[in-house]
Amino acid sequence: MNPKIQQLRELKHQAKQGGGEARLKAQRDKGKLTARDRIEILLDEGSFREVDAFAVHRTTDFEMGDKKFLGDGVITGYGTINGRLVYLFSQDFTVLGGSLGRAHADKIIKIQESALKNGAPIIGLLDSGGARIQEGVISLGGYGDIFLLNTLSSGVIPQISCILGPCAGGAVYSPAITDFIIMAKNSSHMFVTGPEVVRSVTHEEVSFEDLGGAMVHNEISGVAHFAAENEEHALFTTRTLLDFLPRNNMEDPPVVVCQDDPLRTDSKLDTLIPENPNKPYDMHEVIETVIDLNTFLEVQAHFAQNVIVGFARLNGRSVGIVANQPAVLAGVLDINASMKAARFVRFCDCFNIPLIIFEDVPGFLPGLTQEHGGIIRHGAKLLYAFAEATVPKITVITRKAYGGAYIVMSSKHMRGDINLAWPTAEIAVMGPEGAINVLYRREITTAENPEARRIELVQEYRDKFANPYVAASWGYLDDVIEPSQTRPNLINALEMLQNKRDENPPKKHGNIPL
Repeated sequence: MNPKIQQLRELKHQAKQGGGEARLKAQRDKGKLTARDRIEILLDEGSFREVDAFAVHRTTDFEMGDKKFLGDGVITGYGTINGRLVYLFSQDFTVLGGSLGRAHADKIIKIQESALKNGAPIIGLLDSGGARIQEGVISLGGYGDIFLLNTLSSGVIPQISCILGPCAGGAVYSPAITDFIIMAKNSSHMFVTGPEVVRSVTHEEVSFEDLGGAMVHNEISGVAHFAAENEEHALFTTRTLLDFLPRNNMEDPPVVVCQDDPLRTDSKLDTLIPENPNKPYDMHEVIETVIDLNTFLEVQAHFAQNVIVGFARLNGRSVGIVANQPAVLAGVLDINASMKAARFVRFCDCFNIPLIIFEDVPGFLPGLTQEHGGIIRHGAKLLYAFAEATVPKITVITRKAYGGAYIVMSSKHMRGDINLAWPTAEIAVMGPEGAINVLYRREITTAENPEARRIELVQEYRDKFANPYVAASWGYLDDVIEPSQTRPNLINALEMLQNKRDENPPKKHGNIPL
């Protein structure tokens, strides 16, 4: 064999060994996949093409000259997922703990630039000890350059971060800028400062899992969007998520052949809303009944559960779902729900994904904690997101739509394209009980039987205003429909809106109330 070819094969084999057999075995013994295992699972078989396999660091301080590994702790390249081009990088913890130095960063930056130029999603598989201390400020500069490209790519190409090991310090801000973060339970951790620093500064005793584990960031902080059972599940979730998304902001989402009848109706929706307006029901039932069967991918399912967001299909078309959840806090909008929904709405608008809104909202959550926490500012984020969105927006009011929350949830006043309501819809400034206390306080207190008079006035107000027909008479609703007919109505509206064109006034960018 030609010795040059023999040398090439040996070097490529060496690059595939990462930190060596012993470290690869140690990684697997911990129940973790190797960096290359992850790529094989994520991408279509045989599609991966590696870039910069021969890169090495150039540091000589701290005896680093003797610790050089081909690839320098990160595997970069491109391949396909379900036949569609994606770029990716996969950090290798077996090489210097996956730490990021200048060469490591340059590899990621090159693949980010390629993804941006060619208009394809980029996926980061993160498993790193953080900045390479031996390289000092050079490694920090590498992080800064990555953050900049994350920001420039935002809204142009989908960016997905899979946390499959540690992600600490400054490293957390790259995934934080990306569109979606997927964490694997019991093996991935994210935090700005680790347990030891927390202990020394605040004297709090906390474990890695309790400080920055997958469920902490999925349930409490809202940093993460998906909690996977294991690494394989995280990678499968990534593939599923990408199926709903276009490759870039200049394309429409992919359309698949629908196996579900677009004219399908379901009479159970006609009796789903309880007669008692204060009794909850599960909005998931509405969503699952209306969309193409088994296509709902919920986003941030464990966080701010009083609002539901996620992707689905209607007659094969990708849509974003935003829905109040009356089964949790009566579907009220609070700080966390407003932020969760606003970010999702803005993502869908970036990538030409139509929005379907199911509304049952009694208002914004009152209270000292919410007011002091900035519910005005955070609630305005959701209002801003719906108002600036130019994608098709279709709203269905199933029951309550009260006060400012009615306006915020993609009402006709927020440039809603099609606004529908079920006959059970109640659209008013506030609920009947609150309205009567304001309008008839003196009459009630002076009545011979105050409670009986109050009940009578509440019923009169409910009969007059707690229905969709006043709003419909003003054109604020386009139609009142039978609940069982919701699916065909939505699909018909989507088809009508598929060539919609709308735009905002020319500007550098708006100033969303962050």
